Amino acid sequence: MSASVRELADRTPTGRDRYIDFLRVASLGTVVAGHWLMAAVTVGDDGKAAVGNLLAVVPELQLLTWALQIMPVFFFVGGFAHTLSYRSLARKSGGGSVYSAFLRARLQRLLRPTMVFIGVWGAAALGLQLFGGHGALLDVSLRLVAQPLWFIGIYLAMVAFTPPLLRLHERYGWGAFAGLVAAAGAVDLARFAFGVPYVEFLNFAFVWLAVHQLGFLGADGKLRLPLLLAGAGLAGAVVLVAFGPYPLSMVGMPGEKVSNMAPPTFALLCHGLWLVGAVRLARGPVSRWLARPRVWRGVVAANGVSMTAFLWHLTAMLGVYGVLLALDVPLPEPASGAWWAQVPLRMVAAGALTVGLVAVFRRFERPGAVRELAAAGARMSGPAAALGVTLCLFGILGLSMVGFGGLLEGRTALLVAVHVTAPVAVGMAVVGWGLVEGAGVTGRRWR
Repeated sequence: MSASVRELADRTPTGRDRYIDFLRVASLGTVVAGHWLMAAVTVGDDGKAAVGNLLAVVPELQLLTWALQIMPVFFFVGGFAHTLSYRSLARKSGGGSVYSAFLRARLQRLLRPTMVFIGVWGAAALGLQLFGGHGALLDVSLRLVAQPLWFIGIYLAMVAFTPPLLRLHERYGWGAFAGLVAAAGAVDLARFAFGVPYVEFLNFAFVWLAVHQLGFLGADGKLRLPLLLAGAGLAGAVVLVAFGPYPLSMVGMPGEKVSNMAPPTFALLCHGLWLVGAVRLARGPVSRWLARPRVWRGVVAANGVSMTAFLWHLTAMLGVYGVLLALDVPLPEPASGAWWAQVPLRMVAAGALTVGLVAVFRRFERPGAVRELAAAGARMSGPAAALGVTLCLFGILGLSMVGFGGLLEGRTALLVAVHVTAPVAVGMAVVGWGLVEGAGVTGRRWR
């Protein structure tokens, strides 16, 4: 029987950094609220629905993304947590290989709810296509609900690269971080100054891994000047946006020639530095607030379902819009007074529906046991686990781009330089998940 939230909160070790747990919940919660707010659904004269972006309707609001594009904070938190987890497993292993066990330990709560999400939506999409299901919002929903999976794919890479990059950090400290920053800058230089094709996709690794590397530094207590980090990051982002080829928005915008997000740019890296510095500055007062038992229980409860809520929040939002369309409730012009008046009601309804979806699917987010590998098993399962993560990475990223529509029609999307279909993407993700789940399951339990 699983422990209650109160029991888990009461068992919190004295030395646990509660602020890191809070940042994980707060960053995902901010992303969810931002998606609900920015979605602007309209219905054309042909009866088809389109989901636009509030920031495109009111460009002045794009400045808000400098505070609300908070994914860098989540990746920083990931680096912090991965440092502690890997070192703990390494100590318990007695010096043996822990790569596959580390992957399984870190990815269980990520991949299991993700694969359930993919399975449910994939089955629904296939059924709708076989039996001719259509609707004003259905076609766009099949494409849109998969888009947040890009985050899962990038996070998989963070986990996979943790052991080698942690070793670089332990040897070179800030030098390892500086190397990733320099690589990200070189990519943008090659892209914008010399027009080198496809080079920009390397910054999916360099930009996000640099932010992740800040988590290693934070875990070792080496982020001692957060004001300097925040100031340098903010100044760098301002200069790059004002005088460089970078857009104002730190999230992707429809129809833009250059996006700061896809692929990430050096401006987004500066934005990440500014955010990490800013949240480090808020550490003291927020940590004192988290010491209150009731507040901490809330954080513990939210952490237990955060990934499930993230996966299903767009489903909930589109469900609310679907109900409004089914009831013939008029959808006001985006950014009009009537539209803004509807926002609180839509967000409350989306929150309630998300709670219901979490109640149904939360059990898949519970981690299983992690077992120690025998030395021979570790040698065999390490490459298999690495292959599994690679397949999951490309499968989930591919699915985030192609969506669940057109499963039987061979609809494709361009992933780096390769066209992928939804069935192929799902197949890669499933096989990769099986390899990761199979790693680290023999031997004795770690305690």
